[in-house]
Amino acid sequence: IPLCPARISSASLKSDLSKAMSQDGASQFQEVIRQELEFSVKKELEKILTTAPSHEFEHTKKDLDGFRKLFHRFLQEKGPSVDWGKIQRPPEDSIQPYEKIKARGLPDNISSVLNKLVVVKLNGGLGTSMGCKGPKSLIGVRNENTFLDLTVQQIEHLNKSYNTDVPLVLMNSFNTDEDTKKILQKYNHCRVKIYTFNQSRYPRINKESLLPVAKDVSYSGENTEAWYPPGHGDIYASFYNSGLLDTFIGEGKEYIFVSNIDNLGATVDLYILNHLMNPPNGKPCEFVMEVTNKTRADVKGGTLTQYEGKLRLVEIAQVPKAHVDEFKSVSKFKIFNTNNLWISLAAVKRLQEQNAIDMEIIVNPKTLDGGLNVIQLETAVGAAIKSFENSLGINVPRSRFLPVKTTSDLLLVMSNLYSLNAGSLTMSEKREFPTVPLVKLGSSFTKVQDYLRRFESIPDMLELDHLTVSGDVTFGKNVSLKGTVIIIANHGDRIDIPPGAVLENKIVSGNLRILDH
Repeated sequence: IPLCPARISSASLKSDLSKAMSQDGASQFQEVIRQELEFSVKKELEKILTTAPSHEFEHTKKDLDGFRKLFHRFLQEKGPSVDWGKIQRPPEDSIQPYEKIKARGLPDNISSVLNKLVVVKLNGGLGTSMGCKGPKSLIGVRNENTFLDLTVQQIEHLNKSYNTDVPLVLMNSFNTDEDTKKILQKYNHCRVKIYTFNQSRYPRINKESLLPVAKDVSYSGENTEAWYPPGHGDIYASFYNSGLLDTFIGEGKEYIFVSNIDNLGATVDLYILNHLMNPPNGKPCEFVMEVTNKTRADVKGGTLTQYEGKLRLVEIAQVPKAHVDEFKSVSKFKIFNTNNLWISLAAVKRLQEQNAIDMEIIVNPKTLDGGLNVIQLETAVGAAIKSFENSLGINVPRSRFLPVKTTSDLLLVMSNLYSLNAGSLTMSEKREFPTVPLVKLGSSFTKVQDYLRRFESIPDMLELDHLTVSGDVTFGKNVSLKGTVIIIANHGDRIDIPPGAVLENKIVSGNLRILDH
């Protein structure tokens, strides 16, 4: 209670005191509840650990210890994790334009610079959202090549061109590890050393009791849904625990380039690498986040801000409800995080050993098949930017952000808008403007096999601005789409776009079937 001037009555002082005591009592009560909950979770985790086979014991123990730390932090945090009043636009020099980085050119010894790099791809996701079983990285995206094939081709091309030894590291999850390892044999003769490590396996918790759903360590049968990979923020601890971090530091490697395996624009950029290895002001930069300009399609993307004197990634889930529209504003927050990150290995080791990597917790609610509501606690790799020294954002061209999350994205990368060279996709020179068309395919196209069945061949899209397709629609061979094309088959109707059709600024609706006589 603050000291009060003498004129305040004793009655009001008493009421202030009783308020303070009741608040204090409430917080003490909350603390007791919190401690009891932590104790219960600890007991449950110990029970689960006793079911681990001896060869998995150490690994499981590390996972469950990691979860316990995350759960402890989850119980401590209250409300949105950012104070909106403290959010500022980042200072001009903290986000550099890519053109400025590129203008520095490349040194003669670019090979020795490349030899200090390790490429890490986040490979924990399944292809379920696109109707595919198994790892998403094994979906064919271009001329029968999968995401993984293209990644290996890119790095092999680098190693051959510059006579270097840049390794590829895949961060798998328990969902993708087995299938990925089977497929890696096909790259044995490629000039790329490939390593894998697994991100942690954490228990989902019951939304009501906050206790783990799992009763033992198995993740088959009834327990399949009891576990989850805790987001890509787990990379720091998992990479460190795998021993690979120390191995690479021992080999003289200095930086990792981390990106999502489904971002086909995330290729090794020599100009950014050179900027890191030869900083213009002599101060080494421990963390670079590639950002790019927002369009209307990216309003939910995480943005870089200045917060308490440090660069900080703010995600939409952290924004108080009253400020969500402001967060989405393209004029106030002009850029978003591509999740292409360049991070110092020595800094990861230092911060991991000091337990000093601070990432906000993302609470992700899920409903299991049986109807049980659970939550999973996750973190995001880019959120750690505020823990590193001398961090930097680089505003890169949109071409470095080419994620394939849906079949609408897949149509773009399969089309003649892009040409493929040594695993890298580049916008075709024949397209007169650099923007990517807006493509929205309806629910009949969601699954990859349905999508492929509906296109006899991928249409010519060089002059397309906008395509919307809804309902039961198929495309014949050699169709050409230009300008704005909207094709809508209402329920019960079917539209077959005939082979060789040229649709320019057209709306097609109703029924259209052309049958051979």
